[in-house]
Amino acid sequence: MTKEELLQFVAAQKTAIIASVDADGYPVMRAMLAPRKIDGNEIYFSTNTSSDKVRQYLADEKACVYCYKRGRFRYQGATILGDMQVCTDQPTKDAIWRFGDTMFYKQGVTDPDYCVLRFTCKRAKYYCDLHIETIEF
Repeated sequence: MTKEELLQFVAAQKTAIIASVDADGYPVMRAMLAPRKIDGNEIYFSTNTSSDKVRQYLADEKACVYCYKRGRFRYQGATILGDMQVCTDQPTKDAIWRFGDTMFYKQGVTDPDYCVLRFTCKRAKYYCDLHIETIEF
């Protein structure tokens, strides 16, 4: 599998699981809506600036994104390791804003509680049909 095919697989999923590291060094995982944008080796998510994960990524950028597709007879999964940056600059926020986001961010695209998580892929493992592939970015 190429890195482009892996990112197409990620883009096709409705949910992504992201992981951060807490202050005690333990992993913390949470489900997120599908990535808003994938550009090159970067995957973008929207979130609340006030969330625990933002504080965790500001303290330690190490991150993981996991996506999977469970079919009736086939399971596919991708674990991607990399770094997560918290972006609060307006051009980045504008780039992934969607009309319905006002449901979560009442003040709109300039809401101080709206930020973007930019995940930069470093390497991945893709699993399918009892086979694991390593993909370098």
